[in-house]
Amino acid sequence: MIGVGIIGLGTVGIGTYKILDTYYPLIKQKTGLDIRVVKCADIDIKRPRDVSLKKGILTQDAYKVIGDKDVNIVVELMGGIEPAREYICQAIQRKKWVVTANKALLAEKGDELFSLAAKEKIEIGFEASVCGGIPLIKAIRDGLVGNRINYILGILNGTSNYILTKMTLEGMPFEKALSEAQRLGFAESDPTLDVEGIDAAHKLCILIRLAFQCPAKMGDIVTGGISKIDPIDIEFAKEFGYRIKLLAVAKEENEKVEARVEPAMIPVVHPMSNVDGVYNAAYIVGDKTGPTLYYGKGAGSDPTGSAVVSDIVDMAYRLQGGAPAPKLPALSTEKKMRGGAKSTAPYYMRITAKDTPGVLSKVSGVLADYKISISSVIQKGRKENGYVPIVMLTHEAMEQSLKKAKAAIDQLAVTKGESVSIRIEEGRL
Repeated sequence: MIGVGIIGLGTVGIGTYKILDTYYPLIKQKTGLDIRVVKCADIDIKRPRDVSLKKGILTQDAYKVIGDKDVNIVVELMGGIEPAREYICQAIQRKKWVVTANKALLAEKGDELFSLAAKEKIEIGFEASVCGGIPLIKAIRDGLVGNRINYILGILNGTSNYILTKMTLEGMPFEKALSEAQRLGFAESDPTLDVEGIDAAHKLCILIRLAFQCPAKMGDIVTGGISKIDPIDIEFAKEFGYRIKLLAVAKEENEKVEARVEPAMIPVVHPMSNVDGVYNAAYIVGDKTGPTLYYGKGAGSDPTGSAVVSDIVDMAYRLQGGAPAPKLPALSTEKKMRGGAKSTAPYYMRITAKDTPGVLSKVSGVLADYKISISSVIQKGRKENGYVPIVMLTHEAMEQSLKKAKAAIDQLAVTKGESVSIRIEEGRL
């Protein structure tokens, strides 16, 4: 028997328990493995749960899970940095193999945990930490092992994607779409981690380590959220042939990895533009495979629980056969993260300007001062108090130049308020 101990019986913990318990006969039939949950820990042992736990299995003390002689695999599903980090360290030191879905912990403390696991010859499974039920970690680590990956484009947060989908398809303002997401349980009461891009950036840190063998910290990733996206920009994006998505992008050039999570425009002809609702997707380009696409539910009890169980089964095979834990790819000493200031891309800009002759000439003059050229312009008569929106696309421009030009345009006597700029990601089709 391979004994499993679960720390944290929230949404994912219960989903994992249900799969292992309900599908026990199916898993045994498929794998020949006898995998059983023998201990669970949760801070609240009295709260109602829609599952019948076996008698004596539940405790408030996580160390009783870690120290149980029948537990071979410790599954950490409580989230947060501490005490989750301490529990995992203790489990590793007791020679227990570990599975976690904790993307924040791996993004912040992954190097420490993976180093400790390597020292103790223990495996950490983390398939569930990125994109829930999509087998993305295995795809990168195993399926694409014969490739040099040079580009990752991800929609890694279902909450933000749901909100943007509502704004795009139904014209909802951000606050109304967020309220609906909260009512349906897709967004937390405090949605900051999701809508400000932090959750997606945690996940991108993990993917960068795997795909590029480059150490990435949160401070290395340009991070922005969707809370300031206006429906008017979504409508103008459509007219130019784009959709706005919260995109996680990582690309490698000359041993430098650039990474960012922010709302960006992507062409409607790109498959990622049609990833809607709470779904996640990752578009990965390898030098041998070319583009590959991974799509599915990125969160929730069943999809994420399924990914946790996948790691448990993989580990159980090796534990039963006495095989050693697989090693993670070593981090490269040559590769470095690159800041975004000198990154180049086309941009969308919307400027509120007086409806008078010569305004576009003044705006284009400022852009020219910063070596930014215009590729397309839309000027429509949506006049309000004598002001109209001027909407344009630029050719490729350096990010720091675009920001300086934007600040200068906002200071012109013929403009009003803060102009809007949104990066365009063409998606490497």
